[in-house]
Amino acid sequence: MTHAWETFRRDEYNGFLLIQHSYDYSMGPLRLVLIAPPEKLFVHGLQDRTCSAFLSLGKEADESSTLPRRISLVSSPEQLPPAVQTDHLRNRLGAAQEEGGADSKAAVVSTHPGTSAPKNFLPSVPPIPDGFNEKRKQSRLQINFSLFTSNKQTSKQLQTEKNEATVISGRKLAAQACEEIQRDVKLWLALGNKRPHLTVVLVGENPASHTYVRNKVKAAAAVGICSEIILRPKEISQEELLDLTGKLNKDSRVSGILVQLPLPDHIDERTVCNSVAPEKDVDGFHIFNIGRLCLDQPSIIPATAAAVWEIIKRTGIQTFGRNVVVAGRSKNVGMPISMLLHTDGEHERPGGDATVTITHRYTPKDQLMIHTQLADIVIVAAGIPKLITSDMIKRGAAVIDVGINHIHDPLTGKTKLVGDVDFEEVKKKASFITPVPGGVGPMTVAMLLKNTLIAAKKLIY
Repeated sequence: MTHAWETFRRDEYNGFLLIQHSYDYSMGPLRLVLIAPPEKLFVHGLQDRTCSAFLSLGKEADESSTLPRRISLVSSPEQLPPAVQTDHLRNRLGAAQEEGGADSKAAVVSTHPGTSAPKNFLPSVPPIPDGFNEKRKQSRLQINFSLFTSNKQTSKQLQTEKNEATVISGRKLAAQACEEIQRDVKLWLALGNKRPHLTVVLVGENPASHTYVRNKVKAAAAVGICSEIILRPKEISQEELLDLTGKLNKDSRVSGILVQLPLPDHIDERTVCNSVAPEKDVDGFHIFNIGRLCLDQPSIIPATAAAVWEIIKRTGIQTFGRNVVVAGRSKNVGMPISMLLHTDGEHERPGGDATVTITHRYTPKDQLMIHTQLADIVIVAAGIPKLITSDMIKRGAAVIDVGINHIHDPLTGKTKLVGDVDFEEVKKKASFITPVPGGVGPMTVAMLLKNTLIAAKKLIY
């Protein structure tokens, strides 16, 4: 049976879970903003899959409540807890009140360790009446509009109040994500579980690969995840490498396995990726994980695609009903990003409800421009420097640059790292833009660590 409570949106900020809910029948429009530490939701088995249970708190939050938790209703942004006293959340609560009137409140929830939710905690509500589907769609639009202000207001602000794009700091967002992962690891250990363990297999002497692996190992240590690097010469045979991954699959110490790409030419990368057990595949490249992703089922999501989706959500860029162009069709990056953005936000693995167009390096430039000029969001992962120029986007578009290119800098005579976007020119027209370096890259590492924790908890398999 479908319930009105199913329409909700969740985001994480400063370690707190924000759920904004809206429905439009029976008692009329209602908007609730619920805030709670996500690691404490996990203690009660309520994280992710049953977040809608907390929608009942709007009715239960009173002094006589017998629920094993402390609840306080917040009627003004000033009453938000210090940990979430940010301009962003203050604006979100204010916008929700402006949309929903005086009945819009925030429920600040803190749980008591060691307790569990009562059996009758889930609300009992009537089924949605006939003809509600269209209202539900409108409800979801209202949720998206109330995140800041209305879409039209936001668009006007971007065009009139800003001359340049907001440069998204992937490092800052990744630091927030890593703080949340670190807290989750501590809680996992406090419950008596073993520490997550990441094993990285590094083949050859590629300097860039060694740098990436060092960054991953350093980040893992910072959040409390054990890691090890297994070095193998570039002459290793494919059979020897497959034998190694097979042994790691059986090693109970190992929570997650990552085979650093690229591999030498004589080794088939797809075969090696599929040799890693799907439940330990923290890269999300196994055919099982890609298949589950395409079917909107919970899966270990490829880290770069997850990073793009995480940046979009944390920045507040709206995707519902928007036009998105993904320039790049790789099975590890472009395709997973497209799947995350275009799928239904109400499925088991919620997506972005966007209209997605996929292009690639062989799409004629004039055709590419037609698509990008209509796009509200442009995501570029083609591996071509300055593929996207300022004349190719409309004013106010959000631009996410996933490209990694090493080019010669004539000014310094050295090699420098650039993306696929003409950054300096495009930022004069865009509303948001990610830099290279310092954009998607740091968040990719954070999502890899999140995948390692997911694998350790066995949340998917």
